[in-house]
Amino acid sequence: MADQTKKELRNKLMYQVFVRNYTEEGTFDGVRRDLDRIRDLGVDIVYLLPIHPIGEKCRKGSLGSPYAISDYRAVNPEYGTLDDFRALTEAIHEKGMKCIIDVVYNHTSPDSVLSAEHPEWFYRKEDGSFGNHVGDWSDIIDLDYTREGLAEYQIETLKYWAGMVDGFRCDVAPFLPLSFWEKARKEVAEVNPDCLWLSESVEPAFIREMRDRGLGVLSDGEIFRAFDVSYDYDVFEYFTGYLKGDNSLSDYAEALNRQETIYPDNYVKLRFLENHDQARVRFLVPDEKSLRSLTAFSFFQKGMAFLYAGQEFGASHRPSLFDKDTVCMKAENGTDLTELIRRMACIKKDPLFTDSTYRVWTSGEDMLTACHSRNGSVLVGVFSFKGKTSPAYVPLPDGYYENLIDGKTVEVYRERVICNGEPLILRKC
Repeated sequence: MADQTKKELRNKLMYQVFVRNYTEEGTFDGVRRDLDRIRDLGVDIVYLLPIHPIGEKCRKGSLGSPYAISDYRAVNPEYGTLDDFRALTEAIHEKGMKCIIDVVYNHTSPDSVLSAEHPEWFYRKEDGSFGNHVGDWSDIIDLDYTREGLAEYQIETLKYWAGMVDGFRCDVAPFLPLSFWEKARKEVAEVNPDCLWLSESVEPAFIREMRDRGLGVLSDGEIFRAFDVSYDYDVFEYFTGYLKGDNSLSDYAEALNRQETIYPDNYVKLRFLENHDQARVRFLVPDEKSLRSLTAFSFFQKGMAFLYAGQEFGASHRPSLFDKDTVCMKAENGTDLTELIRRMACIKKDPLFTDSTYRVWTSGEDMLTACHSRNGSVLVGVFSFKGKTSPAYVPLPDGYYENLIDGKTVEVYRERVICNGEPLILRKC
């Protein structure tokens, strides 16, 4: 685990923005004009998908993927100018939030600046042509970090952007050597000592597949040596498996409990229900009451909370990465989770979330209870994943407690509480 990682990151909320599809105009300025609303959700960190120019060659869709970057040291002119980007980051800072950008260092577009100026820095297929290790990523070519000079160039680029932003979300970070990330972290600290490092770790099945091909792919345990925060993919398959009926909710609970013992004491997981690579949670869970419980639980978990733009309005459509596909930023089918999110972001600031012993268990088939405890203080959350009314075990003395979410009074009797399908959060000091 990175020694410098602060447990206070567990109190934060990150908000993901794809500039192209965030507004109709799809510009930095369009995002800037909505910052008050984003801040009022309780957001601490705004995360922007890649802001760089997109390659022309082998483009997918009409506009291409933002992950097929042609120039790491420029901004996409479709989004605006570098001055427009600076204005956005400055406005984010003025409103008390931080800004991180996507770093895509495993690959570039086939017609990138680096492929023209430094073709020796790229992976080659047996016939000597450019290629990549993942077949369906047909719009990119892979970099080769055994090549002299590449790491230095990439780190210098990071230091350049670190003068403007507060951190980096690193795309498929496990594909790069750990030594590169450790060196990058050390050198970027010279420019920004408080730089935030978020790793897009990958699913266990993907790690197994890549290693079966003979490729070195880092596990989360290795990633945490250089990164502050890692994606929740090590347990996400159990969450989606439960929603699809492939495994039980108790399987998911057991996977979450394992995280408490296999990672260092200051580990921070990014707790997401959806992101640009995954189906919208509303698409998977159309019932609003269930959606409210899942949303509350994602905040209650030990780790950094995460929203993908539109999630607060129950958006069910995942926007395309390859075409103009503007997110619907208003309540979909009457669903508006804004007030719940604001309340959960406030609850998330409780110091007990910073440093606690965390455990989860199931109370019946579709009810999950979670508990943060430390030195006699206890926070208990009860979440009905199917929106059903049911009793649940809670480790609290008998008595009356305030539900921190809605302010209503609930009774605990013989270590049981009745959950009416809406999420409950109770505190014992």
